[in-house]
Amino acid sequence: MKSISIHPLRNKTIIAILTGMLVCSGLYAVKEFSVAQKNKSFTEKTLSIHVGDTVSFPNEDDFFHNVYSLSPAKIFDLGSYKKGETKKVVFDKPGTITVQCAIHPEMKMEIIVK
Repeated sequence: MKSISIHPLRNKTIIAILTGMLVCSGLYAVKEFSVAQKNKSFTEKTLSIHVGDTVSFPNEDDFFHNVYSLSPAKIFDLGSYKKGETKKVVFDKPGTITVQCAIHPEMKMEIIVK
């Protein structure tokens, strides 16, 4: 029976490539961000995230909010929800998303998805 021999340099190259892939995958792990609604405002005016990240929108006001976006990169409507409730959105493609509150038109922010 013949044994297969792999050149030592090739073996080190394969290990280096696999290690690099593992390290890089950790750098781009999806994350979750929080943008609260407080005093009829979003707690962030601009938020930069990556494709696949999630943003939660907790309501910290004593009244209802309705978070939505009509931006082509991400259209969503979280519906009306009260203080203490949180709703989340996963951003699955790049672009700039304007987020607003349907109840309080002065509430506006941007999410930049890279």
